[in-house]
Amino acid sequence: MFKATKAFSSFSVDDLGQAKHFYGDTLGLDVEEAPEGLELDIGSGSRVFVYPKDNHVPATFTVLNFKVDSVEDAIGDLSKRGVRFEIYNSGELKTDKQGIFTGEGPKIAWFKDPAGNFLSVVEADV
Repeated sequence: MFKATKAFSSFSVDDLGQAKHFYGDTLGLDVEEAPEGLELDIGSGSRVFVYPKDNHVPATFTVLNFKVDSVEDAIGDLSKRGVRFEIYNSGELKTDKQGIFTGEGPKIAWFKDPAGNFLSVVEADV
């Protein structure tokens, strides 16, 4: 039934202006404004919709993963742009001092958008 359709993901933010700046200027994505929110072009024809929500609560899980060739290079570039990576010292997902998790699974590092939603850079064949 859905093979001929185009699906897209979406998530909320509390401030569209901040989101547009972050996703467009900081992350370098193409961002289009729509009456209902923002459309992010994340490459290969894939789009994500970001919408405003007055009572927004940040996601407690990763809403968007960016596949990269090198997590270290991505961290270096994004850190220069003001992105701060999450450091986890306890629990199952312990990271190094840069915020890189190298345990079971792919190498990954998490950061947040201005609305507090979790994003990641990941070295993986996904």
